[in-house]
Amino acid sequence: QVQLVESGGGLVQAGGSLKLSCAVSGRTFSTATMGWFRQVPGKEREFVAAILWSNDRRDYADSGKGRFTISRDNAKSTVYLQMNSLKPDDTAVYYCAADYGLGYPPRADDYDYWGQGTQVTVSS
Repeated sequence: QVQLVESGGGLVQAGGSLKLSCAVSGRTFSTATMGWFRQVPGKEREFVAAILWSNDRRDYADSGKGRFTISRDNAKSTVYLQMNSLKPDDTAVYYCAADYGLGYPPRADDYDYWGQGTQVTVSS
């Protein structure tokens, strides 16, 4: 059984930083493209960042470029999302996801497994 467990969310003031983690178990982590998405009530899940398993290429949504950094530690089966200069608009539930196929990283439907989500709240 594949499990993805996020941690690191919380309440932070605008301009602050948070680092999210997502630990994967049940399947080989090093062959998964890992993505971070976020969602607010009433809106569709939104792509944030992804890191490919094959070459560690990183993709970012425009909203996070220059502020967010995705990374992975294959030895720990964990993917991270470092978020700096946070804004109130970044408030959302953040989900990590794993794709073991050859999907398009920004497309949520291409991911095979999802975590339960972690709340990030940025106060103004």
